[in-house]
Amino acid sequence: MGVKDNAAGIPTYWGRSGKTLQLLISIIATTDFLLFGYDQGVMSGIISAPAFTAAFPEVDGDSTYEGFVTAIYAVGCFLGACFIFAVGDWLGRRKAIFLGAGIMIVGVIIQVACVPVGSGATAQFIVGRCITGVGNGINTSTIPTYQAECSKAKSRGKVICFEGGCVAVGTLIAYWIDFGCTYGPDGFTWRFPIAFQCAFAVIVLVLIIHMPESPRWLLSHDRQDEARTVLAGLNGYTRDDPENLQDMTVILDAIKAAGQGRTKFSDLWTGGRTQHRRRTILGASSQMMQQLSGCNAVIYYFPILCQSALGTTHTMALLLGGVNMVVYAIFASTSFLLVERVGRRKLYLIGTAGQCVAMIITFACLIPPSDTGAANGAAFGLFLYIAFFGATWLPLPWLYPAEINPLKTRAKANATSTIQNWLWNFFIVMITPVLITQIGWGTYLFFGALNACFFPIIYFFYPETSGRTLEEIDLIFAKGYVENMSYVTASLELPHLDDADMNRYAREHGYLSGDEESDGSFKEKDVDSGNLGLQQGAQA
Repeated sequence: MGVKDNAAGIPTYWGRSGKTLQLLISIIATTDFLLFGYDQGVMSGIISAPAFTAAFPEVDGDSTYEGFVTAIYAVGCFLGACFIFAVGDWLGRRKAIFLGAGIMIVGVIIQVACVPVGSGATAQFIVGRCITGVGNGINTSTIPTYQAECSKAKSRGKVICFEGGCVAVGTLIAYWIDFGCTYGPDGFTWRFPIAFQCAFAVIVLVLIIHMPESPRWLLSHDRQDEARTVLAGLNGYTRDDPENLQDMTVILDAIKAAGQGRTKFSDLWTGGRTQHRRRTILGASSQMMQQLSGCNAVIYYFPILCQSALGTTHTMALLLGGVNMVVYAIFASTSFLLVERVGRRKLYLIGTAGQCVAMIITFACLIPPSDTGAANGAAFGLFLYIAFFGATWLPLPWLYPAEINPLKTRAKANATSTIQNWLWNFFIVMITPVLITQIGWGTYLFFGALNACFFPIIYFFYPETSGRTLEEIDLIFAKGYVENMSYVTASLELPHLDDADMNRYAREHGYLSGDEESDGSFKEKDVDSGNLGLQQGAQA
């Protein structure tokens, strides 16, 4: 993994340790999510461009085919997430990220190598876009988990929300590159924006080569010496530092309490103290609701919405789309400042309410007969929507599943969440052009009603995780189960614990137990809260 000890005996990667190493991990994560956002936004300015419709005439005037060419990317992302669900635990976080970035580059090459005009060229473009999606699905299923498992509790929310906010920045870059390329030659108009994705992918590919594996993944695979080295590097300790050994003990206790061994699909649906089923559903539902809120109806199709609903020219629609993405990026950049201060639950609730109001404004202004003033009001509604979405629902569904699920099921549960994202992404991207054509303003009423339905779900079922270590979050669910209380209440009542207090508190309250499924039933299994054979004098 390219590890070298510095003069103080602290392990380094790319010559970095401690905060600078964690910053390097954040750079990889944010670059990958910039790529994610760029790929989300790049088709919005291309799909209706005259040069693109001339090269790929199948999409010209056919809303269903237009939706398919855009949405096939989500199919690829879905397949990539399924791949991580199946083999992510075996492959590891670092290798998965490397593989995902490489696959994306292959997909981009296939797309830009198309030679229009003809159905063969369109088919090649679709295949390339799907392959690019596979790589992105692998990385979006892995990066938040990798980031969460390498971060400290006090900064985890900030760094993952920051990388989530970079999705908006990537989309902003895509919009303006699309706009600038409209003034170039016809082939350049669509080839360069697609090829530019490689710039992000190459950075991820190169940097990840000498980065550490997740210490929690290493410990779950009984690779304690490697995990001790990685934890020391991440925290800026020597391998035998007592703080480093204490961190290992806490993680090992959590692994044993959750149940050791290879994670099976059935493990996602167990109850008991670990509450795997509830936690899987919480993470997956957040990704589903993100897509059903209508975000990609605005992100992917904003220029088309402007042309059809507001009657603008293609150039003006692109310009408005670019301004909309500026608003999106500005508000997305505020999320990492708020997520630890305000908390996950409150941000979810604020965002849901704001998005609902924005959709109501939009559909109300488009109800016939509407004049220019009403159309401007609809545009304001879309701007308001993207502001609320960028600050709340954009990053939170990438953070929440990565931290809400325990180590035993984290890779599979996070992949399940990402699968939900791409399934519903495909659904929304496919139906939006048809909805706009068939029911017009009713499209926004539909999304407004869905946002209204999400509010009580968040309020009653989503526990707060702000400021908690990943192991403390395990105790929230154990407390709720053992004391038969709402998990939201448990999250508010559980005191904040340091590593030394965590084991004591868990033992005193009977939380430190494992759940195993045997012959279709659940049974409780006591777990020793010792350090599982970890000897402080062990050698690296």
